[in-house]
Amino acid sequence: MSETQRIFFVDDDPRAGELLLRFTRSAPFTAEVFRDPQEALAAFRERGADLVVSDLRMPGLTGIELLQAVREIDPEVPFLIITGYANVDDAIEALRLGASDFIKKPFDMEELQRRIEHTLEHRALLAENRRLRAALAERGEALPGGMVGKAPAMAAIARRIDKIADIRCHVIIEGESGTGKELVARAIHQRSHFADTPFVVIDCGALSETLLESELFGHEKGAFTGATERRIGLLESARGGTVFLDEIGNISEAMQVRLLRVIQEQQITRVGGNTPIDIDARFIVATNRSLEAMVREGRFRADLYHRLNVVRFVLPPLRERREDIPALVRHFVARFARQYGRDVSGFDAASMRRLLAHDWPGNVRELQNLVERHVALADAPRLHLEELDDLRRPDDATAIDADLPSLDELERRYVRKLLARFCDNRGKTAETLGISSSTLYRKLKAWQDADGEAD
Repeated sequence: MSETQRIFFVDDDPRAGELLLRFTRSAPFTAEVFRDPQEALAAFRERGADLVVSDLRMPGLTGIELLQAVREIDPEVPFLIITGYANVDDAIEALRLGASDFIKKPFDMEELQRRIEHTLEHRALLAENRRLRAALAERGEALPGGMVGKAPAMAAIARRIDKIADIRCHVIIEGESGTGKELVARAIHQRSHFADTPFVVIDCGALSETLLESELFGHEKGAFTGATERRIGLLESARGGTVFLDEIGNISEAMQVRLLRVIQEQQITRVGGNTPIDIDARFIVATNRSLEAMVREGRFRADLYHRLNVVRFVLPPLRERREDIPALVRHFVARFARQYGRDVSGFDAASMRRLLAHDWPGNVRELQNLVERHVALADAPRLHLEELDDLRRPDDATAIDADLPSLDELERRYVRKLLARFCDNRGKTAETLGISSSTLYRKLKAWQDADGEAD
């Protein structure tokens, strides 16, 4: 965070505020503590803040009421709710009303500080992304939802997003891995008139059947061994908003049947429960395979496919829209230069020619990671691709230097650098890499098994 950011901490317990001030004395932000939520609201009206952290239960004004009042003044400021275990349902309601996250009591002060710093960092990145999008818009390269490019296929996708954003129809997004399927889903949600409702992402490929059921539907206390308290599922937390099911082709036929019923009836029932709960959610699903082909092969239910296939997007791979590579490179260089505090202006001409010639099997995600890696390791204003030998020249496609590190080794080094940067925070590392936490875990486990080192 390049400039000092300010948080408001609101809790009627004076000990909580005193502890926060003492603990965050050397933190890269300033904190103002309020025992009276009305006083905090007046101060927010007067001078604003970069983040509000509020207890849920307070006399005079509850955390949810304070959240609603703050949202009327600033719809985008992050708002963290602090709640006891008995009030988790109220915290879920706060999320539905626009809270960024909630923290359960009792909490560790170090964990609270990490959550605050992560939220402030995310807010700064969003502000920078808005500035980048404004600059791209001036060149005609900005598309909805943070997408970048001006290729005809992407312009057509942008027009279709605008057409359906306000219609609560279900959507299928198909495309190779790394083409930006989640960006399209977020753009559809963000450009709708219900953009302030939840957008819930569910990775169907990262969870076992049992875990997926529990994550989707939640459960009642005592529903199974170990269910010591009621849990709200992701589908329920998405009430009124959008559910994004990534890699839906991975779910079993039994789960397809349950999901079809949910989509048709717009109701769920928690595991171990009997009461139907309305969700009123739009479903957007993504897959890197053709669902139509899976239906023909008997691997995906035709009735679920037709229920979802109201509008279908097919995202082009990056090799089919090479004209967008310069704009994407500019976007990522500017973004990571600011994030890592690097004075870089872009790649030299020879490197750009090689970037344009590459086929990008990993698509935009591969390009993003390559640019981030070069910016993070930059020691000059102009980036040169040969420094890390990430890509061979097209005319050297058959010439492999045995002394060069393998792609697996380069990836291993890069992941370790990120883990070190984020103090071994695997969630933040996976988010930066653009992969799920479970995928990162599998990579680290495979490397550990291969060389006996502890990652």
